[in-house]
Amino acid sequence: MPTSWYKSENGDFTLSQGNCIELLSEFPFEFDMIFADPPYFLSNGGISYQSGQIVSVNKGDWDRSRGAEADHQFNMDWLSACRDHLKPNGTIWISGTYHNIFDIANCLTALGYKILNVITWAKTNPPPNISCRYFTYSSEFVIWARKLAKVPHYYNYELMKAMNQDKQMTDVWRLPAIGRWEKSCGKHPTQKPLPLLTRIILASTEPGAWVLDPFTGSSTTGIAANLAGRRFLGIDQEQAYLELSRRRRIEIENIHIAEDYRSRISRTLSGIAKENEGLTL
Repeated sequence: MPTSWYKSENGDFTLSQGNCIELLSEFPFEFDMIFADPPYFLSNGGISYQSGQIVSVNKGDWDRSRGAEADHQFNMDWLSACRDHLKPNGTIWISGTYHNIFDIANCLTALGYKILNVITWAKTNPPPNISCRYFTYSSEFVIWARKLAKVPHYYNYELMKAMNQDKQMTDVWRLPAIGRWEKSCGKHPTQKPLPLLTRIILASTEPGAWVLDPFTGSSTTGIAANLAGRRFLGIDQEQAYLELSRRRRIEIENIHIAEDYRSRISRTLSGIAKENEGLTL
C-alpha cells in the first residue's frame, strides 16, 4: 500500500506522489471510475495565446514526446495499470486532443476496454489562432470506456436528461474553459474546468463512489468528486502540483466557498441562470 502524501481529515481526498504505473502496482484496490488527463506530448517548443499574451506551450519534461513508439508504449502501460484497478462495472474517461487521443483509442481497444462514447468538448471561450493559417482550435475530446464489454456500466441517464432541458444529452458538450474563480489557489498548465469534471462524475458514478485520477495535476477531479459527495485518490509526480491540490482541497473546507462553487457549477451546467433545475450536487 503506497504512503499517502496528503489525506483530508475525513478521508475522502487522498494524494500520493510518484509514477502512477509503479504506485498502482502496489495498490490493492478497485475504483468505480477513473478520469485521466495524460500527457498530450505537446511540449515541443511551440507557442500559443493566453490571457492576451503569446506564451510557450512547453509545460515540462513530463509532456515531451519521446517518439511515436515510446509514447504508444507509455499509453499502453498506464491504461493497463488503470484497467487492473477498475471494478468490473467501472468506467474510465480520458481527455486529449488529436495529438494523443487516437493512439489512446487504439490502446483501449487492444486492452479489452469497450468504448462507449467520444465526447467533443466544444469550448465556448477558446483562445484565438495567432498564425491565422488554419481553423482555431476550440475543442478537446474525452473518451468514455468501460472495463468489460459484457458487464453493464452505471449511467445516470435521467439526471443528464434533466440537465439538458429534458432532452437526451448528446456527445457534444458546449462548456467554457476554466474561469478565474477556479484559479484562486494557483493554476496548473493543463487544468480542466470543474463543470466538465462534475458532469463526468455525476453521469457515471453514484454518491460515495471512489474516483481515481492517475495524473491528478491540480486535482480538479478530486475537488469535483468531493463537492458531489464522492471519494478520491489522486497521483502525481510533481511536488508543486500536489501542493496546489492540497490548497484547493483545504479551500473547500470553508462551507461558504464550497456552496459558492456548487452554485457556479450548477449554473454553468444548466446553461441558464436558474438554480433549481434538479442540479443539486
